[in-house]
Amino acid sequence: MSGESAPTRADVRRAPTRAEVCVIACAEAFRGDGEILASPFGPIPSLGARLARLTFEPDLVLTDGEAALMVGTPPVGTPPVGALAVEAPMPYRKIFDVVWSGRRHVMMMATQIDRYGNQNISCIGDWACPRAQLVGVRGAPGNTMNHATSYWVPRHSPRSFVERVDMVCGVGSDRAREIVSPSARFHDLRVVVTNLAVLDFTGPGGEMSLRSVHPGVTPAEVQKATGFELHGCLGSEVPETRLPTPDELELLRGYLDPEGLRETELA
Repeated sequence: MSGESAPTRADVRRAPTRAEVCVIACAEAFRGDGEILASPFGPIPSLGARLARLTFEPDLVLTDGEAALMVGTPPVGTPPVGALAVEAPMPYRKIFDVVWSGRRHVMMMATQIDRYGNQNISCIGDWACPRAQLVGVRGAPGNTMNHATSYWVPRHSPRSFVERVDMVCGVGSDRAREIVSPSARFHDLRVVVTNLAVLDFTGPGGEMSLRSVHPGVTPAEVQKATGFELHGCLGSEVPETRLPTPDELELLRGYLDPEGLRETELA
């Protein structure tokens, strides 16, 4: 944490909030990644990547969200300055070199996601005449076919976890298996973090499976909020998502997010 101000311990004794548990779950998604570009979308995933970099994954590479790699790990909402300044340029064109070589782990959001990890951020309803237009396909196909991909869904509900997405943007495990070419060899779906649980794709045939439930949540509640049968919800004991350590809480509350931006995402 060279050049980074020391956090306070004033409120570390307060019990972790649900948002802070979600930050930890997002941080754990990057464990073991080493020197790759972490691209988190949203305040809680961004805090997770920064917390991972300051603790157990110091080689993670972060950008300033515009066109530079950060040499330090500044708080969210703060431009890198001084000892936290940029390390190297990362203009848009260079992102593709990183993407196509598999040196990236993106944590995208999903308006809809199905049991195989097919993701939709483009439209709701029929593509020719949708009920709602969303942000568009964006880089989801290239992300899911070229490097590690995880998802963050702040509202776990049957509207988001659906039997069949209205349009496939991010490619799921079932569709990746149908691609008869080397293009699918880098397909790597990791985890889905929500306000209720952590899920992965270790079920039969790459189906979504319940990895852990957040404290205070039951597997039955997660299943009720899911629009398809979720592997691992019944018949086995599901562990709880781990809580932040005192040191992690100190970093999160005193340095990375003293204004509590994390709480607004789940409000």
